[in-house]
Formats: sequence, C-alpha cells, structure tokens
Amino acid sequence: MTIDSPKKSRSSIMQLNPFRWGKDAVTAAPETSKFLQGPQRRGFELWRAFKMFLELMSGFRTLHFVGPCVTVFGSARFPEDHPYYKLARETGKELSKVGFTVMTGGGPGIMEAANRGAKDVDGPSIGCNIALPMEQKHNPYLDKFVTFRYFFIRKLMLVKYSYAFVAMPGGFGTMDEVFECLTLIQTGKIKDFPMIFMGKEYWNPLLDFIRNTLLKEQTIDPEDLDKLVVTDSPEEAAQIIRDTAIKRFGVSYGKVYKKRWYLGEWG
Repeated sequence: MTIDSPKKSRSSIMQLNPFRWGKDAVTAAPETSKFLQGPQRRGFELWRAFKMFLELMSGFRTLHFVGPCVTVFGSARFPEDHPYYKLARETGKELSKVGFTVMTGGGPGIMEAANRGAKDVDGPSIGCNIALPMEQKHNPYLDKFVTFRYFFIRKLMLVKYSYAFVAMPGGFGTMDEVFECLTLIQTGKIKDFPMIFMGKEYWNPLLDFIRNTLLKEQTIDPEDLDKLVVTDSPEEAAQIIRDTAIKRFGVSYGKVYKKRWYLGEWG
C-alpha cells in the first residue's frame, strides 16, 4: 500500500479497521468495551438492543405495583452514625407516613437510610440497584429490588414511578441523577415534580453557583429556581410532596392496580 499523504493514511486506516474508532474502556467488561468502540456488526448491535429491552421489561414488571413513589438520591458512603444518614432515615419515615413508597438506588449509605426509615413505620421500600465492577450489594431494608446493568435504564425507573425527588448529599452519581431530573423538568419532558434539596450546609455552595453564575449568565431562567425547594425538615419535605401530588397531579389514596395470574404476577 502506497501512502501519499497523512490525510490519505488516516483514511486508509479507517477503511482497514472500521470497527475500532471509538472508546476502548480497558477496565470494563469485554462486552461493554466492545460496545464503546463504535459501530459493530449488526448482529452484535441487535443482540445488545434486545438485552436492553429485556432489562427494561424486567424493571417494568418488577415495579408495576409499587404505588406512587418518591425517589431519594444520595451517597452510598455515609455511615450509620453520620448526621446525613439520620436525616435521610427520618425523611424516609415521614414520606411513608403520608402514603408514599420510598424508592432509592438500593445501595448503602443515604439509600439504605431512606429505605430503613420507610421500614421503621412499615412503609413500602423499593430499590433500583446497579451492577458495578466493585459490587454494590442491595441494602437489607427493601421489600423489592431489581438490579440493572445499564445506568440509563436504572435512572429511567427512578424517574418513571416517582412524583417527587429528594436530593440528599452525594457525589458524582447523585449530581448526575439530580441534574438529569432538573433538565427533564426544565424542558417539559416531565411535569413540575418537586425537587427537594436536603442538607442545606452541603448544598449551599452549589445553590449559590446556580443563583450567582447560571442565573447571572442567563443560562437558566428565574422560573427554574422556583422548581427548587431547600429544607432540612423531613416533615416539611413530606408535606410539600404530599400536597403537590394531590393538588397538581390528582394522586389519591387507595387506588391500586390488580395483579393478573395469567401474567405471572401473583406471589
């Protein structure tokens, strides 16, 4: 092969190896690494899409009867004796008292605390866990849980069944989930569900950045700030969510979907 120019060289390489121009995640599972390398054989892409579909259906079937949920986001790293763990536990308890199912990412830390608070008052408690290279086990305070391989499907489930979102202190994962929900609300993809920030001291620097930079530079509108509620009171958070769900979305007590034996939904 004759190489006439650097430009032609790059073109020739692309033609010789069309399936390796993407991201190669060395530490990921082999299938994930292959998927991220860009276009693959059609059979591989079809099989991958089918696996995603099966995971979606598994989530839908598992969570179909969970009732109106409130999703609590937060870090897996806070121990049982941490003030934020205790705040999340009280919040889970208050959400259950007003009739909501407490949904979390199913792991330890803040997620465990919120689920535990729900079980303190015999409320329903649900987890959407994620399979990670460093295994994240589901916490022991769940009535029902489902483990996902794909983050985007997990996030879909955390949003689909919830009428409000509670942002407890957390890291990159929590930020990702919170800002995705805010983006969906801002763009009208979902209705104006309450977004409650709890842990004022933790969130104040971020909220100051939102007010003093994003709003000042007009990358968000003043109305976007109206969608945020900041409180350290579990009782206040629960009442805001309850009132909003009833008045704005018509949520009522007592309505449930019936299980169908012919769909394998009993038991």
